[in-house]
Amino acid sequence: MRNTQFQIFAVTLLAAVTLIAGCGYTTKSLLPSDLKTIYVDDLVNKIKVTDEASDARMYRGYRPGMELEATRTIRDKYLSDGNLRVANMESADLILTGELVDFRNEALRYDRNNDIEEYRVRLVVNLVMKNAKDGKVRWTENNFAGESLYRTTGTLAKSEATAIKEAADDLARRVVERTIEEW
Repeated sequence: MRNTQFQIFAVTLLAAVTLIAGCGYTTKSLLPSDLKTIYVDDLVNKIKVTDEASDARMYRGYRPGMELEATRTIRDKYLSDGNLRVANMESADLILTGELVDFRNEALRYDRNNDIEEYRVRLVVNLVMKNAKDGKVRWTENNFAGESLYRTTGTLAKSEATAIKEAADDLARRVVERTIEEW
């Protein structure tokens, strides 16, 4: 009986120490406390739609308005994250500018008739984050991408438009993480 009471005490003590110590994970921003707002400028479309296709770039393309959809999605992700408030340019502490430089729709999987069954959609941007007060660049990211997979058949099939939206969501999540976590 005494041994059982000791085991219960030891387990309780271990649980209490673990709860007090925590695991070190936090959702708090790693940004300095004086940075509270951000302005997200509209992405500029820099996709070279006139370049010829090649074996490496066979499924290159462009869908009108992708840069605007990506901009809106990035703004929405900052709003839902809550660590930075989206503001106008005049009152923002940070300014994010960028350009959409590539859209790829790459074939990944083929069936036995050599028809494409699965694609990977990738939106690629170049980004610059500046401190609005002093104009200093906090970070730059070239060829920063968001992506999504989609199948053309079966129960997991979805449209290319849905995959583009999911790629924009992935891009936005990564942009906000890059800002907040400052990695």
